Amino acid sequence: MSNLVTELHIIGEDNNIFDTDMEYIIPLYQRAYAWEDKQLVQLIEDISDVAEDDNYYIGSLIVSQQSGRYEVVDGQQRLTSLYLLLSCLGIKVKPTLTFACRDKSNYTLRNIEELILENRSKLDMDRIESGIQRGIRILSHELEKSDFDRDSFVKKLGKVIVYRIEVPENTDLNRYFEIMNTRGEQLEQHDILKATLMSYLRDDADRCLFDKIWGACSDMTGYVQMHFISKNNAVREAIFGSEWNELPPKNWQKYKKAIQGTAQETTGQSIRDLIDRNFQVEDDEGYVDGDIRVRFESIIEFPYFLLHTLKVYVNLYGVVHEKKDSKIVDDLLDDKKLLDAFYRVVFYGLSGSEKINAKKEEFARNFIVCLLRTRYLFDKYIVKREYANDSADGEWSLKSLYISGQQSNKKPYYRNSKFTRSGEWASTNDRRTKANIMIQSALRVSYTSPKVMHWITRLLVWLLESECKHIKNDDITGFDEVAENIAIEAVKENFFDLCENGVYAMGVNTPHIVFNYLDYLLWYYDRNDKKKYSDFLFEFRNSVEHWYPQNPSEGTFESWKDGVDQFGNLCIIQRNVNSKFSNMSPEAKKSTFKDMIAKGSIKLRIMSELTEKHGDKVASLYWNETAYKTHEEEMIQYLKEACDIE
Repeated sequence: MSNLVTELHIIGEDNNIFDTDMEYIIPLYQRAYAWEDKQLVQLIEDISDVAEDDNYYIGSLIVSQQSGRYEVVDGQQRLTSLYLLLSCLGIKVKPTLTFACRDKSNYTLRNIEELILENRSKLDMDRIESGIQRGIRILSHELEKSDFDRDSFVKKLGKVIVYRIEVPENTDLNRYFEIMNTRGEQLEQHDILKATLMSYLRDDADRCLFDKIWGACSDMTGYVQMHFISKNNAVREAIFGSEWNELPPKNWQKYKKAIQGTAQETTGQSIRDLIDRNFQVEDDEGYVDGDIRVRFESIIEFPYFLLHTLKVYVNLYGVVHEKKDSKIVDDLLDDKKLLDAFYRVVFYGLSGSEKINAKKEEFARNFIVCLLRTRYLFDKYIVKREYANDSADGEWSLKSLYISGQQSNKKPYYRNSKFTRSGEWASTNDRRTKANIMIQSALRVSYTSPKVMHWITRLLVWLLESECKHIKNDDITGFDEVAENIAIEAVKENFFDLCENGVYAMGVNTPHIVFNYLDYLLWYYDRNDKKKYSDFLFEFRNSVEHWYPQNPSEGTFESWKDGVDQFGNLCIIQRNVNSKFSNMSPEAKKSTFKDMIAKGSIKLRIMSELTEKHGDKVASLYWNETAYKTHEEEMIQYLKEACDIE
């Protein structure tokens, strides 16, 4: 890390954040302590959720060293809250936190033990600062609850860290505070990461270039090309070609040449540069601000994209941990561990026989180039939500950016990304684009947490593998097969390998990817035939439904003795639909919720079609005795053939 960034544990083995000879002073221009119930309860909950074997980043503290003490520029509310929390826990703290020219606040902090014990007789209550008193009361109430485990909490507190960031000398603190006060937010981990990586660069021009690329990539709306704004599109065309649709180069010097003459006073030395996110976004209608919905919306946020890119980088450069049995990157994509992830690569990573720590400047340059190239391919080939034609919910999209017009009149437009070879019909490409959209959206709705969207990493690695060997003249084939193989592996590992003796009875524990991949197969095989399911789209159907209910409505029909948890009796639906279905019989669901079913999963539609009277028997009995078993055999066969299982 930069020498201006220090990792502070709230409590350590022998001391805590306030056990220091350096005083923290809250300047007069800062507002008085003002945290209330919501913020303080959230602070306790965040700490309580910490895993005991992991560090947890809880915020940043921006300070300016002045005359042998730290003037707190930003983060004073959190710092004061931590001071109060430790005191309420009975953990001794040194009187190293003071307020400039606020006698009441200082008197309250110096007499905090008496205030916690409510020894009013020993206090001059007229000198007690009401905000701090309220904070103590809230914290004490939460810590006195019967279910509060003090020992466990303190243990977890030892894993909580704050990053203290010293602003460089000669920083305009008034301007900095003005910006921070306007934003009303703390620096995020990716802000700190940016500052750290930029500190590895010695040349101001390199820092300027790094800042421009990082700023463009950090805005996950729209296409990254549109975030490079300069006169006559000079920078954009230097990086992405005259048509704005070329993979950015790997050569660092080409980027430096591209920004010559457009450089701003952005050296990476000012905190203002780290926090000022007033970044213009351009779309096909011109400039828009942050209050207007953008046309294209990414499926992940920037911190997660950084983690994906780090994994891509590790793969491309063959980075391994210097200790043979240790992982260089975690399996989980945890944005709370963003800084830890990069720290491990930089300080413990080996690329070939060379330590990355010995060539941090080279790492910073290589990573930012990798970030831009990865983002370009991400925009082009990873599914996103598109809000066009006044669509409130948006639709899945895989489009590339193209231009019309000449010179300064060039305007962007968007059409389906190419997944065919030159010479093929546009209709062929449209079908392949649709197949890619469908399999990727199936993966997206199956893995709803960004922490487990490993399929994105695998697709990006495939795209960038061996100098992008799979992409020739902007044509790409076999991409949908890569995504489909990810789904197949998941179905095999989490379904077929766990279902013994051909009994597929996992009930609500059936992985969602099994249902979604099956729907993909049903759609795929139908698309060129009857086109019965041409309207089907993957949505966030996150609840496993028993078509024949587990607990039928009392007195109406019998419970099944067996078979109710079988795959043939299950489908995936939206949670609100699940509550509406309740414990109704199959025929009641079919007749009551026709419209819902018609828009539901393909497997659900098939189950509804099979639920009909047969002779003198009601539909529910028919489903019980015959249909679900036949249906299961048919559906399992689709999956087995796709997964190459006999």
